[in-house]
Amino acid sequence: MRILIISDTHGKNTGLTTLLDQMKKPDMLIHCGDVEGSEYMISECAGCPVEMVAGNNDFFSALPREREFAIGDYKIWLTHGHSYGVSMNGETIKREAIARGVDIVIYGHTHKPLIEESKRITAINPGSLSYPRQIGRRPSYIIMELDEAGKAHFTLHFLENA
Repeated sequence: MRILIISDTHGKNTGLTTLLDQMKKPDMLIHCGDVEGSEYMISECAGCPVEMVAGNNDFFSALPREREFAIGDYKIWLTHGHSYGVSMNGETIKREAIARGVDIVIYGHTHKPLIEESKRITAINPGSLSYPRQIGRRPSYIIMELDEAGKAHFTLHFLENA
């Protein structure tokens, strides 16, 4: 299983459409919020099941603020992250994820990619396809793959020709 994880597109969807044209169709797309009115467009162009939450800029969205769901044997918590102080550090969101009993927390908001795996929790932030803020400011996304044994592997990618 191959899952595309993105965030913070802010209504600027050229990066996403370019990425979907370049890559083999994913089995699932996860969007961590700040879609700014592009919910339907993202769901339609993905061509696969989509999990999506509202971010701090999704003022009039009917999207949920948080979602919990399973991928394989993993319990996932999806949130934008702004309510958990992720701009300061990731400690609060990781503590909350552990308290919720999830295996993986996926969030956005910072526009900076992160893959942090420990024995207790895996924290994933794909950065932003539209407005990256990390050093080098390259549009980023994460691919989550489940191998034949069902183990999750995460790889950070940068959008080519962006």
